[in-house]
Amino acid sequence: MTRSLKSIISLAGLLAAIFAGGVSHAVAQSTPPKSWPEVKCERYGKAWAEALMRRGRQGLSPEFIERHEAFLASGCTTKADVCPRSTEELDMANIMVVAAMNAGTASTFPPFACRK
Repeated sequence: MTRSLKSIISLAGLLAAIFAGGVSHAVAQSTPPKSWPEVKCERYGKAWAEALMRRGRQGLSPEFIERHEAFLASGCTTKADVCPRSTEELDMANIMVVAAMNAGTASTFPPFACRK
């Protein structure tokens, strides 16, 4: 098994464990419950932060990170336009697709697409 694949599998297992606990339902009475799209985006954002903390930003271009951060800032609603170009970006995209699926979203949820 390649080192990259081992990293993806290890991180996917960690992310699965994080999401297995679910989201806390301790919400103030005046706060309305979050919608499913909001919950998905929150879970995905946590997975992104965890992946960056564990893997770092080496090999990730400023454009890749900026476009991904814009996706998160939009509430995960903008059109997919984060194009992984380097090996490290593709590895991160693969990790995030697995993390998204572990969070209960479809594999099409993450913002990865190369239009040209």
